[in-house]
Parts: sequence; structure tokens; C-alpha cells
Amino acid sequence: MNKNQLAEMMGISLKTLYNWEKEKPDLVRLINQGLALDESIEATREHLKKLEEIKGQASIGKFNLKKGI
Repeated sequence: MNKNQLAEMMGISLKTLYNWEKEKPDLVRLINQGLALDESIEATREHLKKLEEIKGQASIGKFNLKKGI
């Protein structure tokens, strides 16, 4: 996500974001860490969904293992 997108998502101007980077770097760091955590949580949810699909396929005998893996 670029700075324009970040400012828009937060409902602030790009100038405000630049000012925060200078005057409140910890705030910007926390915002970025929160966004990274959100991305990590979403990726984990997707992995869990795939694992649940594999478990479901295995329990009904539709799980096909590829040879050579």
C-alpha cells in the first residue's frame, strides 16, 4: 500500500500523513504494524480454510496424493 492509499484509508490528507511521519513516528510505526498484522491474520485464515478443505476431502476419501512430493 502506498502513502496515498494509506492516507485515504485513514481518512486523512497526504500532508497530514507526512506530518505524522515527522512528528509522530511511533504512531505511524504502530499503524504499519497493525496493517501487517491484519495481512498476517487474513493469510492465516486462508491457510486454515485450505487445511479444512483438505481435511474434508481426506475424511471422504477424495484426497489424492501426488507422487514425487
